[in-house]
Amino acid sequence: MSPKELAQRWFHEVWNLKNAQAIFDLMEPTGVGHTEGGLVTGPEQFVQQMFHPMLAAFPDLSVTIESCMESGHDAVLRWRASGTNKGKLFSVPATGRKVSFSGMTWMRFTNDKLVEGWDCWNAHGLAALLASGAQSASVCWAE
Repeated sequence: MSPKELAQRWFHEVWNLKNAQAIFDLMEPTGVGHTEGGLVTGPEQFVQQMFHPMLAAFPDLSVTIESCMESGHDAVLRWRASGTNKGKLFSVPATGRKVSFSGMTWMRFTNDKLVEGWDCWNAHGLAALLASGAQSASVCWAE
């Protein structure tokens, strides 16, 4: 598969189908994620630190890929996510409100496996929105 196809598969299977096994299938055991919360190494750590917390906070999370490009072993996606906040995110309790937020992810693949990725999205803006209702350009109520 091409890097673009692999990146699209990752977002579809991991976030839209909520398939934790896809993380193990698509990520190298030593794969590294550069996230706003710090480094995440390997599928198990990704599942524990990213996958489970996001789906606990947004069980109906849905991600739409707005654009995707590839070059060599890399794919870059611009995406928009939405979901209903039904669980705690960071230290913010559930609000029951539907939100929308956007970001970009750069992914590098080798032998059809994710070896390194960089997420860029406004996680702190999302927490601020949930805590106080303050919207930003990339994070808003989605009602």
